[in-house]
Amino acid sequence: MIAGVLAALFASIAYGVSSVLQAHGARSSHDAALARGETGLSTETGAPTLRSTVLAMLTLYFIIGTALDVLGFVGGAVSARLAPLFLSQTLISANLVITAILGIFVLGIRLHARDWIAIGVVLAALCALGLSAKENPRETESMLFHWVLLGATIALVVVSVALVRLLGSRAAIAAGLAAGALFGAVAISVRVLDGLDPFSVSSLLGDPALYALALSGGAGFYLHTVALQLGSVNGATAALVVGETVVPGVIGVIFLGDETVQGLAWLAVIGFVAAVVGAVTVAWSGAVEATAQAEAAETSPT
Repeated sequence: MIAGVLAALFASIAYGVSSVLQAHGARSSHDAALARGETGLSTETGAPTLRSTVLAMLTLYFIIGTALDVLGFVGGAVSARLAPLFLSQTLISANLVITAILGIFVLGIRLHARDWIAIGVVLAALCALGLSAKENPRETESMLFHWVLLGATIALVVVSVALVRLLGSRAAIAAGLAAGALFGAVAISVRVLDGLDPFSVSSLLGDPALYALALSGGAGFYLHTVALQLGSVNGATAALVVGETVVPGVIGVIFLGDETVQGLAWLAVIGFVAAVVGAVTVAWSGAVEATAQAEAAETSPT
C-alpha cells in the first residue's frame, strides 16, 4: 500500500503544479501578445479566440504542465491499483492544496485565514486516513461488475449531458459533480481492469472496464471544461472534488473490499469527511479560481 500512497502523492503534486504552470502560461502568453500590440485575442463575449488558445498551449509552462498531467494520470492509475480508493482518491484531490500554495508565489494570489485553516484540515485528515486505511489484496470481482460499471458509465454520461443542456448557464455545479463522478469511474475502472498483471492484450480488449475507462475519461474532461466555462468556477471545482472522492470511495468499500484497520473505522470516516470538506473549502480560494479560469480559457477556443 505504501507504493500506492506514494503514487497518489506524486499524482497530487503533478496535478497541482500542472494547474499553476498552465495558468501562468496562459497569463504570460496573453500579456506578451498584448505587449506586441496584437489584437483579436478574445471574442465579444470575452472568450479566448483560437489564436489566443494556441499561443497559450505553445508556451514552455503549458507544455511542462501538460506533461505533468500525463504523469499525474499514471500516478493516479498506479495508486488506484495498490491502495484503497477512499485513500488514493482523497490524496489526489489534495492537489488543490498544492495549487493554492503555489498560486501565492507564481500567480500572486493572496490566501485568507479560512484558506490556511482548510489546508491544515486537509493535511490532518489525510494523516488520519493514512493511519486508518488497511492494506487490502485486490479482490477478484465478477465480470458482471465490469458490465455494470460500463452500463452505469454510459447512463451517467447520457444523463449528465442532458442535464447540462437542460440547465444551460445554471449547470456549472451539476456539470462539475458529474465530471467528478466520471473521474471517479476512471479510478474504479483502472482498479478492476483485467489484463494488466499479467499483461494480456486480449484480456484488456475483452474487458468492459477498458471501455468504461475511455468513456468516463473523455466525458469527464468534457464536462469539467463545460463546468469551468459556465461561470461558477469555485462551485464547479468544489462539486468536482465531491464527485471524484465520494463516489469511488463508497464503491471501493461496498464492492471492492477496501477496509480500515480494525477499530479505526471511526477515524477513517472522520478523516474522509474532513478531507472532502477541507478540499471543498480550498476550492473556493482565489488561487484555485484563477487557475481554473485559465484552464477553462485554454480548452475553449472560439
